Amino acid sequence: MKELNSTKDYIASPELLRVAEIARALQKPLLIKGEPGTGKTMLAQAVAESLGMELMVWNIKSTTKAQDGLYVYDTVARLYDSQFGESGVNDIRKYIKLGKMGEAFRAGEQVVLLIDEIDKADLEFPNDLLWELDRMEFYIPETKETVRAKHRPIVIITSNAEKELPDAFLRRCIFHYIAFPDAPMMEQIVRAHYPELDSQLLDQALEQFYALRSRSLQKKPSTSELLDWVQALSIGGVDPELLRKTLPFAGVLLKKTEDLDAIGRR
Repeated sequence: MKELNSTKDYIASPELLRVAEIARALQKPLLIKGEPGTGKTMLAQAVAESLGMELMVWNIKSTTKAQDGLYVYDTVARLYDSQFGESGVNDIRKYIKLGKMGEAFRAGEQVVLLIDEIDKADLEFPNDLLWELDRMEFYIPETKETVRAKHRPIVIITSNAEKELPDAFLRRCIFHYIAFPDAPMMEQIVRAHYPELDSQLLDQALEQFYALRSRSLQKKPSTSELLDWVQALSIGGVDPELLRKTLPFAGVLLKKTEDLDAIGRR
């Protein structure tokens, strides 16, 4: 069995890799929490790349229902076809479209299924998936068919902790909180994306970045914003010494007017 590893674009802590391996061995969903920019979504991409598997992504919105990930019965298309005399309109299977979870169950090989930002949906959403996540099957009453997973997918679920998840759901998951990377880890992350970046520029950028994060800001800069910022500094030919006194391209790091004003005053 292939081992999970960091990839060239994603540096994971040894602890996170161990937890991911445990969830895989126990065949349980891995629930990942952490503030935005800690690499929750990219973890699923890295797992799929590391194991040579296909990644299927189910992006959750406030209007998403559990059945959306299983299947959708397109009654409108069937009605339209019946009005225009299309053949095969009595074959309901033609109008059943599998969602991302359904596709993962039907896949010919094991895949990685990412259920991204589950806390955006309503409170009942996680509970509505308990049976499917436990049994790896669901029933389609329109066709009287049970869809069972050919190969149990590796399920990774992310949450920004916008709302609490039900206890019954949490009991079925392996949980891990991704702490924000410290400076040495962040240096590895930046180097993975920009290996040729000037060392002095990176050192000064990291010093400014963590100084900003230590302040009381409405929106602290995240990893993705740091990556954009160091690229902007490099493209702009900014002298590393300048970073000791000023904050060039501050709008790349800070996205709130109040934060920009506060930093400007200081």
